Amino acid sequence: MVVPVLNEAPRLAATLGPVLESGCECVVVDGGSTDDTVAIARSLGARVMSAPRGRASQMNAGASTVGDAQVLVFLHADVRLPADWKQAVVRAIERGSGWGRFDVVLDSPHRLLRLVGFMMNLRSRWTGIATGDQTLFLSRAAWEAVNGFPPIPLMEDIQLSAALLKTVGRPACLHERVTVSARRWTRHGIVRTILVMWGLRGLHALGVSPASLHRLYYGRDHA
Repeated sequence: MVVPVLNEAPRLAATLGPVLESGCECVVVDGGSTDDTVAIARSLGARVMSAPRGRASQMNAGASTVGDAQVLVFLHADVRLPADWKQAVVRAIERGSGWGRFDVVLDSPHRLLRLVGFMMNLRSRWTGIATGDQTLFLSRAAWEAVNGFPPIPLMEDIQLSAALLKTVGRPACLHERVTVSARRWTRHGIVRTILVMWGLRGLHALGVSPASLHRLYYGRDHA
């Protein structure tokens, strides 16, 4: 399990709990946190390392340190796994899937956000494209076939999915659900966030570079 983090102290225990309880190796890759993220991860029993900031950079660095793992799972720090996550991944791999992802549910009772989660799952089943929020997992062979996440600052999950579709095949779309923090939508507004996400995906499809999309989303001063 590889978990990229940046200032995630308040929610890290809830995220890492199901991983560490499963007995799986857990590598937390810090991108320069200034809060207690690193100390908390170590106190929980995770192995901690540092890498240049950026999810692709951090996840690739973490994956490089678990060379004997036959299945790689990439968990975002604001996502909580279901209790049976490990069994679900093992079943999918044993049935011949080279990679896959979970269904999602957002941790909000708001009806529109329930719809957002439903549409994320439906779109992924239709297109075969998965996002990092859905907790991607890959066999070692699939990981090596695509050489890991592309070294880009945004849309790394989309481009990884596209590469896997071409080289490995369609993903296992698990019905087991991970719980995703709704903080992005509640902080910036539900409708605005939906429109921004659609806009970024549309611009990416039109060929706008991930670096330009990153500046557009985060601002020029975001490292």
